[in-house]
Amino acid sequence: MKSPEDPEYQASPMQTEATRLMVAAQQGDREAFDELVVRLRGRAFHVARSLVGSREDAMELCQDAFLKVFRARDSFQPEQAFLPWFHRILRNTCFSFLRKSRRIKKVSLATEDDDGESGDWQIADPAPGPTEGIEREETSEAFQNGISRLSSRDREILALRHFKELSYREIAETLELPEGTVMSRLFHARRRLREALGSTFDADGARAAVGKA
Repeated sequence: MKSPEDPEYQASPMQTEATRLMVAAQQGDREAFDELVVRLRGRAFHVARSLVGSREDAMELCQDAFLKVFRARDSFQPEQAFLPWFHRILRNTCFSFLRKSRRIKKVSLATEDDDGESGDWQIADPAPGPTEGIEREETSEAFQNGISRLSSRDREILALRHFKELSYREIAETLELPEGTVMSRLFHARRRLREALGSTFDADGARAAVGKA
């Protein structure tokens, strides 16, 4: 059994550094903000892409999110962690885009998930497809196709864990959920991704792609 001392539960060095840079930026250090963008843009891109599918849209939405962060820097509370605050801005930016482009719809509240929760957002596949133009170093076409079949909730929590590399505690803070719910959602999201990947990956390949539960 894992304990709260395991790395999965601890704040990452990136969390501490990102918060430090944001506080410096808030105090007028433009170079600190530039450094913050450099450190987070790759992770932010993967999270945005997991939500909207399109590489080009994800890049533009990340830029929009960082611009919103800079404009709202005075509202950031130095005693709070930066990454959850940033993720909420990025997430809202992505969902606003999806609503405006009519690519998102609410799933019936009567539909209950494996972890006992109901309600989610279903994201329609973009046109062109989410696998178009994927760079080889980012991910395989098959893996991205698997991601595109999942709900927004599954996409988001997998992205936070495997692209942003957040701990369970940080994910819980970001999504404002109990840590037990985070673990449950991750377990079921990984299972659904393995099912979506199907025979494209063998057992070992699927485990490597989505991580161990």
